Order: sequence, then structure tokens, then C-alpha cells
Amino acid sequence: MKKQMSIFLLVIIGLAGTEAKEPAIFSAFFRDAVFRLDYHHSGMKSEEHFGIDRMYEEGVWPGSLSNLIDTMNLGEYLFKITDAATNQLIYSHGYSTMFNEWQTTDEASSGVFKTILETARFPYPLHRFQFSISKRNRRMMYQELFSTIIDPQSIEVHREKHIASAAVTDILASGDPHEKVDLVIMGDGYSKKDMEKFRVDAKHFTNVLFSTAPFKQHKSAFKVRAVEVVSLETGIDEPDVHLYRQNALGTTFNTFGSARYVLTEDDRAVRDYASLAPYDAIYILVNANRYGGGGIFRLYATCFTIGETPETAWQADYVFVHEFGHSFAGLGDEYYSSSVAYNDFYPKGVEPWEPNIAATVDRVSLKWGSMVDTATPLPTPWAKERYDSVESARGKLRRDDPDYAAKREKMIKEGQAILHAAGAATVIGAYEGAGYSSNGLYRPAIDCRMFSLSLRDFDPVCSRAINAMIEFYTH
Repeated sequence: MKKQMSIFLLVIIGLAGTEAKEPAIFSAFFRDAVFRLDYHHSGMKSEEHFGIDRMYEEGVWPGSLSNLIDTMNLGEYLFKITDAATNQLIYSHGYSTMFNEWQTTDEASSGVFKTILETARFPYPLHRFQFSISKRNRRMMYQELFSTIIDPQSIEVHREKHIASAAVTDILASGDPHEKVDLVIMGDGYSKKDMEKFRVDAKHFTNVLFSTAPFKQHKSAFKVRAVEVVSLETGIDEPDVHLYRQNALGTTFNTFGSARYVLTEDDRAVRDYASLAPYDAIYILVNANRYGGGGIFRLYATCFTIGETPETAWQADYVFVHEFGHSFAGLGDEYYSSSVAYNDFYPKGVEPWEPNIAATVDRVSLKWGSMVDTATPLPTPWAKERYDSVESARGKLRRDDPDYAAKREKMIKEGQAILHAAGAATVIGAYEGAGYSSNGLYRPAIDCRMFSLSLRDFDPVCSRAINAMIEFYTH
């Protein structure tokens, strides 16, 4: 008994000194399975509440066995797992939510009370643990909002298989899931007769991702699997044109009233299907020929799969990679001229947490300042007025115009010509206009996959963030 106690104390001392970075610490506090915790996130603009819904045991833990404490400092929220007996932090995970985005809409401001189901996944604890959720305050510090004690041996933990059947196929298979970024691609709006199209789409967009820098340099770090989700009807909901389909995952256009924003509130269906394979990240391909997509950090990404015309088919390739930049690496939107449903998404006077958007641009405080040449002025001049005039005209195009697609494509090319005529496409600086705001927020490059509608690679700052996330998952 004394010997066992001594070993236990040595483990705790070692954990305190290494911040849960040793594989031995994993086996001391976890077993190699997933604890899935579904909870309700409720409230309105000025208040939030949380309540546990269901708990599950799922398959093998796909994440790192060493990087248990999240050091990335990304996301609007942070959940923590603390061992109840020792009060030792043993796991943490930064993330963002659909609920937080909804809080910035007119609906939330009007006093509407809303509930969205969310999920936390972490290695399966061996002992009783405290689960807590914190959110950033205006000083960008995490402040605890919710906490509860959970017994992982409880009979309330569901251990049955969630989905009766769905085919899972390997698209890119290599190595141990603990040492890879495990990406699951699912389809929505693909009926039984559309399954071959889904298989083709999943392979196509996987190839698109790994032909884009910096992902193409790290292809061997990923495992990609496709889960064949069968919907009763072809297509997804389009509320603004009164089209509703029986799609299995519940994705829909017009999220938060934005015509192109595609998300789903059916988190349980998404997680149940995804649980058929180990996953760190989820991508939902929607069987639609209408431009749209979405991506929330460490939730999922969505993308349309059919070009509105043969000439614009490339735009789905753009959206696929762009949205994965959001969901995988926490990158912010660098564009500012498109219409969005948000109000003060980035409050004035608050430095955004996203690694590629800045409100403070002096050389000392700029988050990517070490990558800026001393000869580059801050803020960095660019042809903003000319570019804005083209984007303004594009924004006024009407979708019911029979020449809408051709006119839109022409204006996209005009905007690209302005950006690249400047001769500064590779110069890292601080270019005003980012994060849905024309003024007061800055992006690191004049163009990037997170800025313009083009097939450009990620700029060096965004690439650095992507590389860091790959490193975190695979070591």
C-alpha cells in the first residue's frame, strides 16, 4: 500500500512539473477511449447558461497522448478537465461555438432566448473529474462560467453504438491516429443514389486541400476518412427560396439570416455519424450547386460541391480550403466588404484572438511583428480605395439577374488584378481591412486564402498558424 501511494505521488509531482506532456501521464489519468459530453448552451446576448445533456463512451482517442494541455491560446471558449482527487488540471481544449456567433446577431440583441446543443470530447478519465467551461472577457482572459463533477463510471454514460450503419472508407490512410491529424469528411444532402458522387467529391476536395500550401507540405501528417451519410432527399435546406429537404445532418443555407452561411444545429447527428471513425476535425460536404459554406474553430467546416456554372466551379475549391482554415487553425476572415449578420463581432479596443487579425499594429505589439521587415511601414499602404469600389459594385449585383454569375466572375477577376498589381503580394505588413471591418482591423498580407475569393495559398502568417496546429495534434 505504501509503495502504491509513493508511485501515485511521484506521478502527481511529475505532472505538476511537465504540465501533462509525458505519455506516462496519459495512462495515469486516462484510458485510450473518448468521453463525449453533450451539453445545452442557452441564453441571449448578455447571458449564458449550461446544462449537461448526455454522456457517451466512444472509440479510440484520436488525439495526442502528450499534448493534453492546450497551449495554442485560440478560441472563444476553453473547457478544462481537472482530476477531482488531486485538483490537477489534466486536459484542456480551446474552441469556438455557433452560440457565440449567434450572440452577435440582431435576434440575440432583441432579447430572444436560444438553446444550442454542443459537444466536448476528451480522453476517457479513469477517475472522478471536474468539467468546467470558461469564456474570454473583454480583456481576452478566460473567465469560468460553468463547472460540474462527473463520475466516468456512472451508469448514465451511454456505451451503445450511436448509428446502425454507415460505410466508412479510407481516403488518405497512414499511421497511428494518436500521431496524425484525423479528418472525417461527411456528406449532407446526398441520397442513396448520390453516394457515388459523394465518394468522388470527398476524394476531389481531399486532393484540393493537399495541393494548397502549407497543407501540401504536411500531407503525411493527416489521415482522411469518408463517412457515407445517406439523406432521404437530395440537397439541403434553402429557406430564402422556400426549399426544404430531409437531409440527415440538418445543414441549411441562411444561417443567422446570411444567404451563403451553411451550418447545422443538429450537433448530435453530426457527432453520432462522425463517431464511426476516429476524428480530430470534421468536414461536411453539402450536395448543393449554390455558393456557400461555413467554419467554426474546432466545431466543423461546410462547403458546397457543385459550381453554379462550369466557369465558377473553381469557387467550391476556394471555399473548401478557406473554411478549413477557420475550423482547423482558428483563422479569422480577412475580408471586410461582404455582408454578414454580425454586430460588433470584434469589439473596438479588444485585440482579436485569431492569429491573422490585429487591432494593434505597432512593431512591438503586432502579433506577427517578428515577420515584418523593418523597412515595411505600419500600417502598410495598399490600393484600398480602388479595390473597395470594385467590391462595392459586386455587392450590389442581384442573384435574379440572368447574367449574375458572369458579372460576378468578371468583378472577382478585377479585384484580383488590383491586389496583385501592387507588387506587394508577398510582403508581410499590416493592411487595413479585415474581420468584417473596413477600418481599425488589419491583416498580415495584401492577399491570402482567408481574404479574397481566389485559389491563392495561405500567407506566411496563416501558414505559421496552420503548421503550429498540425504540430500540436501530431506530437
